Amino acid sequence: MTYFGFLAGFVVLPITVLLVWWFYNQRPSKNRFEHIREFPIGYSFLLLAAIAVLYTTPWDNYLVATRVWWYDPALVLGITIGWVPIEEYLFFMMQPILGGLFLLFLLSRRSIRPDREELKSGVRKWSLPLALTIWIVALAFLISGKPSATYLGLELAWAMPVIILQLIFGADIIWRHRRMVLVAVFTLTIYLSLADAFAIQSGVWMINPMKSLGVLLGGILPVEEFIFFLLTNTMVAFGFVLVWSPESRTRLSGIWQKIKYGQQNPFLRKEL
Repeated sequence: MTYFGFLAGFVVLPITVLLVWWFYNQRPSKNRFEHIREFPIGYSFLLLAAIAVLYTTPWDNYLVATRVWWYDPALVLGITIGWVPIEEYLFFMMQPILGGLFLLFLLSRRSIRPDREELKSGVRKWSLPLALTIWIVALAFLISGKPSATYLGLELAWAMPVIILQLIFGADIIWRHRRMVLVAVFTLTIYLSLADAFAIQSGVWMINPMKSLGVLLGGILPVEEFIFFLLTNTMVAFGFVLVWSPESRTRLSGIWQKIKYGQQNPFLRKEL
């Protein structure tokens, strides 16, 4: 199996199925997505895909350049940007699309839709310290210089700042959508981990055993790969929930008004 074949079978195919489902359910008679129609859905996919590429590109190039992982040159198209094959960039773009479409599917399930409960600001009191602790531990792994902790430390150090920012802005909003987020994150993490194990077994890419913990799930998949998909699917799910939620737009508007007012009021500027 080639890397392109992996993308076609495990990523493009489910995206195509979900797109067909999405367009079918866009008929006025269905009216299943009235709660998110205020935001242009297509723009949200473009936004998160662009952020994923921009944020992931330097990090992933560093991983390949330092041989944390590598690919079989015979199983890729041969087009590389930096150290990374073009197929990897396509995956950067397609994972948010897959995640977003799956979230839309879950939104159509009434049992998964968010409860109409009040936003709970107290969620930040435990979620932020937890996320910060994970980030600090990851940085400690990297500082320790232990080779086997390299991959785990790099992926946690890379992903946790994004998750922390998402929690700072809208931990309470995410919490109200927790059932949908949990189902999306764990379903896609298990699915992509199984696909990844198949690709590793086929020799499409390899994780450096000297720079990973050596814990293999099912005897094939390095535990860091499972954690990678857990982190990326979390970032994707949090991102779409925050982009689609009306509360986020209200909150952004309030922040902008405070900034604008602070710029116009010299006394407030001095206080800030």
